[in-house]
Amino acid sequence: MESSFVLLFMFASLILLMLTGAGLAFVLGAIAFVSTILLWGPSALIVAVLNTFETMTSESLMAIPLYVLMASILQKSGIIESLYDAMETWFARVNGGLAIGTIVICTILAAMTGVVVGAVAAMGILALPSMLSRGYYPPLALGTICAGGTLGILIPPSVVTIVYAITAQISIGQMFAASVVPGLVLAGSYIAYITILTWLNPALAPRSPQVDVIPLRVKLAKLKALILPAFVVVGVLGSIYAGIATPTEAAAVGVLGAMVSAIAVRGFRFSMLSAAATDTLRVTAMILWITIGARAFVSVFVATGGADGILGFVEGLEASRWVILGAMIVILIFLGLFLDEIGIILLCVPVFIPIVAALDFDPLWFGVLFMITAQMAYITPPFGYTLFYLKGVLPPGIGMGQVYRGVMPFFFIQVAALILFAVFPGMVTWLPELMSESRP
Repeated sequence: MESSFVLLFMFASLILLMLTGAGLAFVLGAIAFVSTILLWGPSALIVAVLNTFETMTSESLMAIPLYVLMASILQKSGIIESLYDAMETWFARVNGGLAIGTIVICTILAAMTGVVVGAVAAMGILALPSMLSRGYYPPLALGTICAGGTLGILIPPSVVTIVYAITAQISIGQMFAASVVPGLVLAGSYIAYITILTWLNPALAPRSPQVDVIPLRVKLAKLKALILPAFVVVGVLGSIYAGIATPTEAAAVGVLGAMVSAIAVRGFRFSMLSAAATDTLRVTAMILWITIGARAFVSVFVATGGADGILGFVEGLEASRWVILGAMIVILIFLGLFLDEIGIILLCVPVFIPIVAALDFDPLWFGVLFMITAQMAYITPPFGYTLFYLKGVLPPGIGMGQVYRGVMPFFFIQVAALILFAVFPGMVTWLPELMSESRP
């Protein structure tokens, strides 16, 4: 059977089956198996078995369940509630202060946990009622939570970044380093937008007249809530950047730090640990199933010459390499409307990375652009994941229309950041280069 027909069959089937709402992992696996049989016969399915075995024995993938477990323990131990209480104390008397504090907490949570859903769910429960009770403009409050939660995609130790680095076959530690400055720039941009907006129109985020002046000693005492998160962040990222531990080993350090922190705040319970382990099992199983299905799909695609065909087509184009890069970015943003970021990575990165190399772009730099497009997908109406995470905690009287209005300014901030880092790649690559130079 002609390879071109099989490639057409694969992608037509992918689109049709995804429209049915079937699980991505099973869609990819089924298409790969059927295509393999059509091309080479049932005996060739041994390749899928070998790919599955290689995936399940990958040492790098061990970091994913460890980071997810760390995040779940921190979320369930009450540490996040203490953080929000501290931020509320420090920012309550500032216009937009609670929104600014929410971004700060989301940044800290991103550096502690590396996952999105925990930050969005926690801030939806803690920060949203507080901001609304103070008279905040609902779209501003909702957009702040959604955009702040997506920082967990970019700021290390991000689980999504780990999947990208493994798929692109580049250093996880280098990818973490490349993501630090862009993540902080995005967080700072969100804070700048909130500050300017509430300065121009204080009615959007008023100070509460009922909040008394809090003594400085009380504010300083509240800062002790930052000690344990700092302990976890330094333990994880510090051990990676100092060259003491690999990202997988640092994930184990993070789990230990999360458990010690939970014990320190008296939030450790065996029931809590059991619930955290169950969450970890569910998330890890989802990622691994998608990984297995995607690797089977991509292996057939590569074996039939699909990747070489696309690469040859791109190399033969007369267009500028920046136009080609822009086209890839648009494809990623479009796919983000329908697929989760793990699926996009496993489908697109094996095809895009050879093109990136052929165009003489840095795969680390492209990875950061990729992560920003994933953030954009998370808040893009109508299917952005954070929008649905937040939907479950919306109070009566607030609909999804206000959520959509709230996220759009932050979406355009992400677009501006994407252009900034595309034009100035040194902002992304200088820290990884500095780390490489400092090591013997």
